[in-house]
Amino acid sequence: MTTHAWLLLGFYLCILLLTANPLGSYMATVMEGRSSLVTRLSGGLESFLYRLCGIRKDEEMGWLQYALAILVFNLLGALALYGLQRFQVSLPLNPQHFGNVSPDSSFNTAISFATNTNWQGYSGESTMAYLTQMLGQAVQNFLSAATGIVVVIALIRGFARHTVETIGNAWVDLTRITLYVLLPISLLYAVFLVSQGTIQNFDPYKDVTTLEVIKYDNPKLDTAGQPVLEQKGNPVTALASTQTLPMGPVASQEAIKMLGTNGGGFFNANSAHPYENPTPLANFIQMLSIFLIPAGLCVTFGRMVGDPRQGWAVLAAMTVMFVGMAVATMSVEQQGNPLLGKLGVEMASGNMEGKELRFGIADSSLFATITTLASCGAVNAMHDSFTPLGGLIPLGSMMLGEVVFGGVGTGLYGMLVYAVLAVFIAGLMIGRTPEYLGKKIEAFDMKMVSIAILVTPLLALAGTAIAVMTTAGVAGIANPGAHGFSEILYAFTSAANNNGSAFAGLSANTPFYNVMLGIAMWFGRFGVIVPVLALAGSLAAKKRIPVGAGTMPTHGLLFIFLLIGTVVLVSALNYVPALSLGPVVEHLMLSPTP
Repeated sequence: MTTHAWLLLGFYLCILLLTANPLGSYMATVMEGRSSLVTRLSGGLESFLYRLCGIRKDEEMGWLQYALAILVFNLLGALALYGLQRFQVSLPLNPQHFGNVSPDSSFNTAISFATNTNWQGYSGESTMAYLTQMLGQAVQNFLSAATGIVVVIALIRGFARHTVETIGNAWVDLTRITLYVLLPISLLYAVFLVSQGTIQNFDPYKDVTTLEVIKYDNPKLDTAGQPVLEQKGNPVTALASTQTLPMGPVASQEAIKMLGTNGGGFFNANSAHPYENPTPLANFIQMLSIFLIPAGLCVTFGRMVGDPRQGWAVLAAMTVMFVGMAVATMSVEQQGNPLLGKLGVEMASGNMEGKELRFGIADSSLFATITTLASCGAVNAMHDSFTPLGGLIPLGSMMLGEVVFGGVGTGLYGMLVYAVLAVFIAGLMIGRTPEYLGKKIEAFDMKMVSIAILVTPLLALAGTAIAVMTTAGVAGIANPGAHGFSEILYAFTSAANNNGSAFAGLSANTPFYNVMLGIAMWFGRFGVIVPVLALAGSLAAKKRIPVGAGTMPTHGLLFIFLLIGTVVLVSALNYVPALSLGPVVEHLMLSPTP
């Protein structure tokens, strides 16, 4: 790694950990209903929304009622976004007169944004009208992020409460996290992005004169479907001196895209596009905002269970794994491609293929690590162009279950599920009934933990297997062999873990992939949320056990490394065979032969 890479990583961690504590404390205040400056200023709006929707904020829900509320809420959101896409040609704010989106692509996109995945099989600037982007996708960015946060808050209440049947009110939780956390931070963030050069307007696309004339091959075909050639046998060429620049309300969507770990870009190039990510400072803040709420929620967890050390222990485990993955990605990409080196290509600058010159290898590799460890999916470089090992690390990051910081809410509740599994394993080792935060871990709890952990690997691996065995699945492969397998494995892993990033060499905007990935996204989201809420209800109903001589401390180094080992071991057992068929084989093929 270069000096710049070490300094970037160190500075990033310092800023992240410094901002996590005040934000986490503030979120604990909001979700516990305590008074703060922001809640006092907006309290009238909160009460008005309750009256408007007929919500009684003092009535709490059991876990099943809470889960049904979350499911219905997100299903309605997905249906609304589907409708906007299917009828956008007849709706306002469509200056480019984009047509209606196809049924299969609308289905995929609606589920994608409602589940916080934001997988995009289309090009945003040539498919989605401004109204669809704002009223559909940007709104779902807020609501899907709020969903993940309130689920982890419900789980935290399960640990904090005892001998009760309720875990909170879903409608109150969704209102508070959106009104007091996501909206104000996103507003300030959007203003910052505009100051850096991110666009925010409703103008039609602009045709501008380029500084130089561009010469390109004319794509005209003859009646037989063959390219039209000049008399000398060369393709017919054409000249262009203008370029169409897309416009739109980008900053407002970009802010919640990053803060809510959504990741769906306004443009096809996502955060590599200068209108979304214009400067190195904007790039750094975007990386910071991805981990900001997930890190803060660890502090929230410690505050709400009455022991801040518990939150810092979980945060420490996440940080250790993140640093290891980031160092590995930056180091591998800095080495470059040995086959190109054998051909005499200078590799001292590393593997620059698919990377923005504005950011370079260190910033691009760090961004890739952050976005795949979180369930964000925003990209500022082409992951398909990473070296085999460089691509394996982002893929492996998602295979950890998006628990290393992870998505907003999803990362922490995923890590807490692993924490329950870790203390269960420790209890088996010493022959004692496992307990975590004063709650006995019993058979029902472990069933819910098992479902929550295994549902995403099942969806990712089964989906990959079906794709490589069917004609429709294989038809989308642009790169045959091990890399083509990696592209399919990456797509289903990204969908099942609600990440949304892609290798992008796979032609996935087809009915087969739109439906298959949509199914993986929906069940990858709610197939985890439902058992997590069931676990929360079970824990809340338990009596609190006093700390005894046999109680394992869950705030020290031993627990931190036990937690890390559990996450890594379970992920390795699930995915190593599949990885060996993709990026591992591809890396071995890079070895120069004599």
